[in-house]
Amino acid sequence: MPSYTAPVRDMQFLLHDVLEVSQAGIPGYEELDRDTTGAILEEAAKLAENVLAPLNPVGDAQGCRLENGVVRTPDGFKAAFDQMREGGWTALDCDPEYGGQGLPYLMSTAVGEMFSAANMAFNMYQGLTHGAYNAIHAHGSEEQKATYLPKMVSCEWGGTMNLTEPHCGTDLGLIRTRAEPQDDGSYRITGNKIWISAGEHDMVENIVHLVLAKIPGGPEGVKGISLFIVPKFLVNEDGSLGARNAVSCGGLESKMGIHGNATCVMNYDGATGFLVGEAHKGMRAMFTMMNEARLGVGLQGYAQGVVAYENALGFAKERQQGRAVTGAQMPDAPADTIMVHPDVRRNLMDQKSITEGARAFVFWGASLIDQAHRSQDKQAEGLISLLTPVIKGFLTDKGFETCVLAQQTLGGSGFTREWGLEQFVRDARITMIYEGTNGVQSLDLVGRKLAADGGKPVMGFFEMVKSFIAENKGADADFDTQFLEPLKAASKDLQSAAMFFMQNGMKSPDEALSGSYDFMHLFGHVCLGFMWGRMALAARKGLEAGGDKAFLNAKIATGRYYMARQLPATSMHRARIESGAAPVMALDAESF
Repeated sequence: MPSYTAPVRDMQFLLHDVLEVSQAGIPGYEELDRDTTGAILEEAAKLAENVLAPLNPVGDAQGCRLENGVVRTPDGFKAAFDQMREGGWTALDCDPEYGGQGLPYLMSTAVGEMFSAANMAFNMYQGLTHGAYNAIHAHGSEEQKATYLPKMVSCEWGGTMNLTEPHCGTDLGLIRTRAEPQDDGSYRITGNKIWISAGEHDMVENIVHLVLAKIPGGPEGVKGISLFIVPKFLVNEDGSLGARNAVSCGGLESKMGIHGNATCVMNYDGATGFLVGEAHKGMRAMFTMMNEARLGVGLQGYAQGVVAYENALGFAKERQQGRAVTGAQMPDAPADTIMVHPDVRRNLMDQKSITEGARAFVFWGASLIDQAHRSQDKQAEGLISLLTPVIKGFLTDKGFETCVLAQQTLGGSGFTREWGLEQFVRDARITMIYEGTNGVQSLDLVGRKLAADGGKPVMGFFEMVKSFIAENKGADADFDTQFLEPLKAASKDLQSAAMFFMQNGMKSPDEALSGSYDFMHLFGHVCLGFMWGRMALAARKGLEAGGDKAFLNAKIATGRYYMARQLPATSMHRARIESGAAPVMALDAESF
């Protein structure tokens, strides 16, 4: 059975030595001293390690089942959900006006990694609710906020997002669900939605569905989409639950992974719905959910890599197989542990350097969200908008890859259910697909985000990396050679690729879009290289101050590995991009 130990030490290093949250100047961050963040993370770790992680294989084995219209979650899920709710973990960064604790999003992100690593399927129930809360908080009326948010913050009520229909996924302009206006200001919602995570379950009293639908007579395509609140139970004026709405779960999907989460077919048969925001402006409101969801999925992706690496490392330190080529390291044992073999070390270092770099990237992204929201910083908002498809696409690709590497570390044992690695692989796979496939993320990055605001966000990123290199160059020759020079070369690859798109993309869009996936990965590698530069610098300062030598030296060594063995991939991605569209588009459809 797999285990999970939350990486509290590493999170504290990122918060206080790399991001230096207490001195960041972001409202609310001044309260995030080491003792405060340590107390929060330690308590979250207990819940993740002792409650959620043991339920992960249970949820995978049992799955959910539909009985007389009610979805039954796996054994132990409801009790664990009650414990999470009672501990206030669902309300960490929510508005205090509606019962939230008002902590920065960064702290919710750190806790979220623990919960996702421990039990991804379970954590999705409150994660979807949080996304729906955000959309209503940003776009709902005061009456809607007062009616729904307090119960959603506490997770007494759940929340969902309903986009996809049987005939359309990414192209939401094709949706057929309709919303017919009623005399009382409500709407009758009729249609079918599929792949609705947490669409029906037995852990909450009510579920608040956010549903995309079209009002008859509106504009064609996405310009005619509106967003509606469609609760499972209607809510009376005094806040109590009223009649059952005409919404039901028509079935559960049989899936490759995340068996513990209910992925539902939802049927709306003239259900009562309430317009959120303006008519025909639903996509704007829904993207409030989607952007948070994409960051959350990026976190899910690398979090599965984190727990997979932890278990692979534990196996490698115990498993005895063969002898070191340089001579027996355990002469009194029948064989050395597989840790002595260079290829196993390579495998583990790939996992370690990716997951620790990914954590730094996501924590930095969370701090940019706080900076944008708490300081009304438009530059930070532009930067995190640019980075969102990179976080979602690159980190889920790499998270899945890390799980496969971890599985490989175990050899044949990794292919068996007993050790749990195959579940991490299966669960991680969905992160590359939902909330917009990674191909769609790359198209969004190249087709929209690069040119956003006249290119200011991407130019700001280039300048940020350039300034980091200039400010720290010359202080230490090894740091220059091992970190700054590789980062500079990688950044030049990224700038050259962006220039290729600018020069060729307007006259021939295929030239840009054929290289978009490589560009997303190129960008992701530069971001992780930037993070490793910052982490190595913080570790060097820590050593000078007499900090934990073992931890800090390991951090620097892992960073050196990433810069030497992973970051050079940027030149490969640049070469692919600059090969243009011709190799990609050479065959017509009939020739495949």
